[in-house]
Amino acid sequence: MKDSPSPCYSPASIVNASNATPGPFAPNSVISIYGTSLSYFTQALTDSNLKPCGTSLLPARCFDLSQDLNGVKVYVQNQPVPVLFVSPTQVNFLMSSVERPGPVTVRVVNNGKSGPDSTVTLVDAAPALFSMAGGYVIAQDVKFNLLTADAPAHAGDTVVVYLTGLGQTSPNPAVGEIPNYAATMLAFASLKVTLNGTAVDREMIKYAGLTPGCGGLYQINLLLPKGTGDDPEIQVTAGNLAAQTGLKLPLR
Repeated sequence: MKDSPSPCYSPASIVNASNATPGPFAPNSVISIYGTSLSYFTQALTDSNLKPCGTSLLPARCFDLSQDLNGVKVYVQNQPVPVLFVSPTQVNFLMSSVERPGPVTVRVVNNGKSGPDSTVTLVDAAPALFSMAGGYVIAQDVKFNLLTADAPAHAGDTVVVYLTGLGQTSPNPAVGEIPNYAATMLAFASLKVTLNGTAVDREMIKYAGLTPGCGGLYQINLLLPKGTGDDPEIQVTAGNLAAQTGLKLPLR
């Protein structure tokens, strides 16, 4: 391993972990880096990699994500950030929650061997939905039941749609903190949800922010309007970024 090559990757190989799309990214987003020599082994984050944190607004039962996984570290602007998964060809990490919009450098270090500084762009919010089989978005009802084609939502229901990339919140978690509290996204005014191309009224978006107990995960709590139709395409945008397309919300 002493003679192993250094990590190799490029800005083009840094993508959103939820849908493999390139940046720009938002603070506190889950991001993947693809390349070679990124790690000597494959390892995913486990409970043993968590540590009690002292920076939370609610410190009781609070945990921080590890910034070193199997000897692999990721640096943003030369500051370590949480590492979620490592393998020889892929590293998943959590973008710093405190960086401001603009260009930032990302670097992977594998057991002391450093890869290049690669520049990516951060914006206030860059929503990215999670998908599952059949082209459906990952969402639940208020009882935490997964919505599927066989167990869909109905007009008038409140659903919880999961995503990453809603950016900084109030309050805002510390770098690597797993928040044990709800917090609304700061860029809420720019958020837009459409179903089959029709914008959902603002008052029907009941919450958009952090998912308590999950690092880098966000949710939108949405009251479903009547007359939308079956399995509408759902799009979530913020600011001027193009919408992610092709995902349906299970609805009958």
